[in-house]
Amino acid sequence: MTIEEVLAGESKNVEFKENLPEKNIKYMKSVVAFANGTGGKIIFGIADKTREVVGFDKEDVFKKMDAIANAVSDSCEPAIIPDITLQTIDGKTVIVVEVSEGRQRPYYIKALGRDGGVYVRVAGTTRLADEYMVKELLFEGSNRYYDQTLCTGLNVTDEDIDALCKAMKEQAVRNARTEEQKASIKNVGRQQLRSWGVLIERDGKDYPSNAFAILTGNGGLHVATQCGVFKGTTKAVFVDRREYTGPLWEQIDEAFQFVLRNIHLGATIVGIYRQDVYEIPPDAIRELIINAMVHRSYLDHGTIQVAVYDNRLEITSPGKLPMGQTMERMKEGYSKIRNEALAHAFAYMNLIEHWGSGIPRIIDKVKAAGLREPEFIGGEVDLRINIYRGQVDTNNAMINADDTKDGVNGVDYGVNDAGNQTNGTEVPLNKEQTRIEKLLQIIEKNPSATQAYYAEKMGISKRTVSRMFASLQEKGRLVQGGTKRKANWKIIR
Repeated sequence: MTIEEVLAGESKNVEFKENLPEKNIKYMKSVVAFANGTGGKIIFGIADKTREVVGFDKEDVFKKMDAIANAVSDSCEPAIIPDITLQTIDGKTVIVVEVSEGRQRPYYIKALGRDGGVYVRVAGTTRLADEYMVKELLFEGSNRYYDQTLCTGLNVTDEDIDALCKAMKEQAVRNARTEEQKASIKNVGRQQLRSWGVLIERDGKDYPSNAFAILTGNGGLHVATQCGVFKGTTKAVFVDRREYTGPLWEQIDEAFQFVLRNIHLGATIVGIYRQDVYEIPPDAIRELIINAMVHRSYLDHGTIQVAVYDNRLEITSPGKLPMGQTMERMKEGYSKIRNEALAHAFAYMNLIEHWGSGIPRIIDKVKAAGLREPEFIGGEVDLRINIYRGQVDTNNAMINADDTKDGVNGVDYGVNDAGNQTNGTEVPLNKEQTRIEKLLQIIEKNPSATQAYYAEKMGISKRTVSRMFASLQEKGRLVQGGTKRKANWKIIR
């Protein structure tokens, strides 16, 4: 640890102690919390409020290290073995106690028992874990999935099982992207549901798991999606509020349509044609809602919240990040499945393509639309993802989706830069549209050049050109021919 890191202060994974407390429980809570989380360090010899490096005399520092090791060994269950080292900071000796992420969760203080001695780390503080969090840790520690456990109190008939199989098949067909994909869809049956963990077979009889109850919206588990529109950038003033229940695929569609109704719909020019464009890519919105559904904690009695503010779309899903998952790894495409049965069911219904690919794809779609990169917040109690409204690289005028009829009832309304209707006759090109048309003209003249060449001709960065290429390909305006090493770009007007 450097003096710069000290000056940065305490955090989710760092805690300071000026001295070694007489009662070891004062720091043992943090040891347990780090083991139940993503690991962390306790640095003894630094004042937590002033961040002053106090240090210890070299004469008794080894005695203190032994005392810490013995206290951790005697106080924690299951056993925690920290890495205890000395470090010199600003010319003074401090003791660094590093605790790794534990695999035998939940860890707790022996004297307090599992009911009252499980601690977790939340926003840089150590807190007593609540009942749902303890259960979450128990499932993680035993490598089990809550959605694959028996749903007590729910009885299902053969008709109920057949109805679920039929509904899942219908969803799979509906969500298929190509005719080939649609043709390859097979019927889903009891054996498949058993292998996924949606059904549990005992003594020749099928029983529903929690996944069955969650998927269908039955079984006494309150699984809901709350949607709201707020005036301004806080939750102070409600404009509209909805709560959707029922089968998960219905909640996805209803939440998705809710967002589309409450964000702006604008106009852009594709070649000589006018095209409607939502201010946030619809595919990214839908994928974000699906991701929240499949990865949230269903042990937590909270609900998924979809909130539309003046400046952003905010989606919050209950539950901390699963063991081994971090924000950084998630954004890179690393998948850590919390609900395995649901993940299998969603994959069959073509709601998810490849496990772990959803978040990187959302980020790419949002950036390709000219918006700032999505913001990821929390991960300790819940996970919130913000997509900020309003295009960064364009001056494209937007109109409210509730006010426009275009694309809904076939009445063509555009807006000019002053916000006035143009009766669909003309929509002026904005800065971004002009830049796209210029790029297409350069590609048309030299379809086999590199992106570096196009960037130089445009007078913009290669990164910007790459983003423009990705957007044009996604919209079907640009098709790559030739070979991977030697592309031959074809423009679709």
